[in-house]
This record gives sequence, C-alpha cells and structure tokens, in this order.
Amino acid sequence: MSKIKIVAATGCPTGIAHTFMAAEALMHAAEKLGAEIKVETHGQVGIENQLTKEEIEQADGVIIAADKDVLADRFSGKPVIDVSVSRAIKDPETLIQSIINGEAKTYRSSNQTEQLDEGNDDYEKKSVARIIYQHLMNGISHMLPFVVGGGVLIALSFLFGINSADPDDPSYSAFAAFLNNSGSIAFNLMLPILAGYIASSISQRSGLVAGFIGGMIADQGGAGFLGALIAGFLAGYLMMYLSRALKGIPESLNGLKAIFILPLVGIFAISGIMTLLVVPMSSINTWMQEFVTGFQGASPILLGIIVGCMGASDLGGPINKAAYVTALALLADGNYYFMAGVFSASMTPPLITAFAVVFFKKYFNQSDRSAGIVNFVLGSTQITEGAIPFAAKNPIVMIPIFMLGSSISTALTYLMAVQVPAPHGGFLIFPVATNGLLWVAAVLIGSITGSILYGLYQKRAFHKNATLNASDHTERTGIKHVG
Repeated sequence: MSKIKIVAATGCPTGIAHTFMAAEALMHAAEKLGAEIKVETHGQVGIENQLTKEEIEQADGVIIAADKDVLADRFSGKPVIDVSVSRAIKDPETLIQSIINGEAKTYRSSNQTEQLDEGNDDYEKKSVARIIYQHLMNGISHMLPFVVGGGVLIALSFLFGINSADPDDPSYSAFAAFLNNSGSIAFNLMLPILAGYIASSISQRSGLVAGFIGGMIADQGGAGFLGALIAGFLAGYLMMYLSRALKGIPESLNGLKAIFILPLVGIFAISGIMTLLVVPMSSINTWMQEFVTGFQGASPILLGIIVGCMGASDLGGPINKAAYVTALALLADGNYYFMAGVFSASMTPPLITAFAVVFFKKYFNQSDRSAGIVNFVLGSTQITEGAIPFAAKNPIVMIPIFMLGSSISTALTYLMAVQVPAPHGGFLIFPVATNGLLWVAAVLIGSITGSILYGLYQKRAFHKNATLNASDHTERTGIKHVG
C-alpha cells in the first residue's frame, strides 16, 4: 500500500519562528503516522521548498497552516485543511490523521475569494475575524522588513547624537545623516506597503495599486497606522467587487482591464474616499496617541501589566502582534516609550526558560536544557517563540508564569522611562536605547523572577514523578527503593 501524499504551506506574519516550527511539527507528525509530506514555508526570506504544480496535483490532501496569504488559489479542488499556524505547532498529528482519514473538505476558489465546502466544521472554517486577521498579517509581514531595516538605521544614526543628521547642529555627521536619510526612506514606506499588501491579499494585483495610493494619502494626511489599515481594506474589497462587476467584458479586453480600467478607477475611487476620511481619521489617530501617552505617564505599572500580559499570553500570536502593531503605530509618530515595553514583554518568556534551566539544572532533561540555553540568544534578540516548546508541555502553569514575568519587566521598563527608537532587535539595539542599563535590569528582574517560579514548579514535578516511579517499582518487585 502506497503512502498518503500530503503537501502543506506554512506562514506567519513575521516569518521568523512560527513558520518553521509548524513545518517541522508537520514533518515529524507525518513521519510518525507513515505519511509522505512536503512543506512549503513562507518566511521573511521568501518562499522555500516551493511546491510544484505536479506535487499539488498528486497530493491526497493539503494542509494550510498560515496566518498570512500563502497563494491558496492553487489548491482549488483539492481536499484542504486550513488552520492557523499555531494549530499546526500544537496539534500536527490530528491534522495529518484527518488527511489520512479523508476528512478534509474540498477547497474552492471563486473570483479570488477562497472558500471551503460546507460541512468542514472540524478545522477552523474561516470566520470573518480570521479572514480579516490574515489580510492584516499579510500587510504586516510585507511591511516588517522596511520597518525593521529602516528603523534600525535611523536608530544607529542617533549614536552620533540625537540631532547628528541636522546640518545646522554642532553634532552633525555626514555618515549619520546618510544613515538617517536611508532609514527614513525605508521607514516612511511603512504605511503604503501595509495598505498595499492588505489590499493585495484581498484582491491580488488589482488591489495593490489602489492600496498603495490609499496608504500614501493616509500617511501624508496624518491618518497614521489606523488610516492605512482602513485604506488597505477599502481598496482590497473595492477592487475585488469591481473585478467581479467587469467579469462579463469580452475576453479580448482583459489586458485593457488589468492595466488601464482597474488602476484608473481604483486610484480615483480610493483617492476620493480617503480624501473624505483622512480628516476624521487624523483626529482619531491624534486622540489614540494622546490616550496612550497619558496612560503611560499616569499609570505605568498598570500599562506594564497590560502590555506584559499581551506579549506573553500567546507567545508571538495574535495578541502579542496586537501589542506590537500598536507600538509600531506609536513609533512612527515619535513615541519610543511604548515600543520599549513591548520589547521587554516579548523578550522575557524565553529568558525565563533560559535562566530556569541554569538555576534548576538537575530538574530538567537534556533536551530542555539545550533548548533553554538557546533561549538566551532568542530572548535577547526578541524572538518570543523560543518559549513555545516549554509552554506547550503545561500551558495552564507556564502561561501565567510568563505573563507575570513579562508584566514585571514591562512595568519596570515604563517606570524607568526607557526609550527604544528601533522596531526590532532586542538587546542588539541596546546602544541606541535611552536608559539602556536600566532596561537590561528591568528585563533581568522580570526574567529571573519568572525563572524561579518555573524552577520551583519543575522541582516539585520532578520529585513527584520520582516518588511515583519509586512506588511503581515497589508494587512490581516487592522491593522497597532506598536512597
């Protein structure tokens, strides 16, 4: 009997950890269950291990484990299970087994809108909320390289002096001005890229142009991040329905439709809509900035608890991303305080596990010790996902420990008025952080506190297992274990 053939595509918004953890989990599960699988990954370096048309045609089923666009149209007509990337990490065997059992439903693509056949209730049939989330994350995943690369260059220019890019300032440096200018060009593309790729996720290439224009108007009009989000969704759905309306035109005019009619009408329509919306959206954007800034000054401990819990509750998932997106929006408007807290909240969980395996070494197995040591690097570089393997073993215990540790780190970060002018990098951007040493101390205090709680829990579990094993040995042999 030949093996069941499965193809899969994984992708998370940042494309750093979840994408590849899901791929590895699916491959291990397939090997265990005797299935053959090829997994295509959609990370920040692009598409790797790309599926061919023949491989898709020959597959008995498809698993999409993604929170972003992974070109699902090509799977139309195949049995497909479509879940979040975190589902594949947590429960890969169930997904593989469902393909083997023939439980996946046929995927249909209709005018660029993917749908599963009715009756697929077992596997997260796409809700409106999840569809919106995937479109949003597609925009964010394309935006991040511009934000991170540009933001870090701007931050590096501050090493020469906060005003070193200003020719009229005594601290002026031509190289600092070059860094600042290069970074600003990339960073200022953030909102058009975000809006463009949200729209592209909804209506493919036709939405890309209208989305870019809508994002530019939001940026120039002061509508900010929220304005760009609205522009992206408006442009995407506008172009999707416009494409449907023009579906009946003669086939000979399809080229004209793609390069002339759709861009012309799309740009005109989104420009008109955003011109009307940009003033009220600017007011909302200003209010949000003032609210967060006021909250930050009035109650930094409460804000730290909120952001800390968001950063650690799902370890790089949607809640963590919500905090990060808010920080990006504020960073673009010159607020460097909020991002500092998000850094701390995201870095603490993996560092908790790292310190725990050092302080309580004998209560962890070799595999956990190795993973924990690696988390010194992952935590220090703001890759929260390093804590996932530890959380997966007992989330009811581990998630509260992570949330407590992150809340302590984040609250202390806000109390110490730390500022981080870069959008990513963890301690790598320490030289450009304001009150950097206090920031390191805040993260270490939260991480070590969490690690002690984790270690004490692990110690108790270790002794409990040892007692149970000794009792089992006595029952089986009649020999009482001594020592």
